[in-house]
Amino acid sequence: MAIAYDFDGTLARGNIQENSFIPTTLGIKKEDFWNKVKELSEENNMDEILSYMYLIVKKADDAGAKITREELGKHGKTVKYFNGVEEFFERINEYAAQKGILIEHYIVSSGTKEMIDGTTIADKFKNIYASSFMYNEYGKPTWPALAINYTTKTQYLYRISKGILNAWDNKLINKYIPEHERRILFENMIYIGDGETDVPAMKLLKTNGGTSIAVYDENKETAKTLLEQNRVNYVAKADYSNGSEIDTIIKSTIDRISLNLKNGKLQIYDKQNTAQTKMKKSNNQVKNKQYYLDVL
Repeated sequence: MAIAYDFDGTLARGNIQENSFIPTTLGIKKEDFWNKVKELSEENNMDEILSYMYLIVKKADDAGAKITREELGKHGKTVKYFNGVEEFFERINEYAAQKGILIEHYIVSSGTKEMIDGTTIADKFKNIYASSFMYNEYGKPTWPALAINYTTKTQYLYRISKGILNAWDNKLINKYIPEHERRILFENMIYIGDGETDVPAMKLLKTNGGTSIAVYDENKETAKTLLEQNRVNYVAKADYSNGSEIDTIIKSTIDRISLNLKNGKLQIYDKQNTAQTKMKKSNNQVKNKQYYLDVL
């Protein structure tokens, strides 16, 4: 199974660029930066993700600041996580393993990939899909390599499902693959996000039998609205400690998948080939309609 996370406001407090990059490297207030992003977007009918990526480079040039992939990565060290995040992954992996399930963790974020790569939890993820730059021969960012907004997030859930770990292979992502032959079924996936920019991804999984969780810090209203609008399965406080709401929801989802593994649809991880999974159904697991009627 897979758990896909937004990053800013979901695992980490605030936007990752605000911790040290905007105030120290650019030398401006975060409010001024994001106001300029909105202004630039409206003036040019421009996607806000492309706007903020443009301004990262432009404002750094204006400030005479050198930014490279390595320099951007250093700002990932200043991230402030929500409670329990750093201990969460190993604990939930161990719980799933006891149920015979392998969990893969993914980031699907509009945030800056270079900064996320520099965080202390970067190695916990199978892959990090996030907005990133291309660089010239001097190591300077020159153009957006990848810009992920609220609608394109859904594409990366399909990539996870089909086992595509890159952002460039459009042929394979558009190839028809029957659901039961995909590497990870949508119903065996969880998406965790904090706001309206996560709605398409949340709705995609919820509609296809997966699990979507809207998290909140202090203000519960946005998450509550998403639940009322039937866009998510659950809302929970952004607390990843043992016994928290998120911890309980994810463990119960693992239990459901484990029950399917034992008594119904079975998707087995093939350790000999990490690029594929096999769907196996034994004769005693294939229940006909009359069997279920008898049970009822």
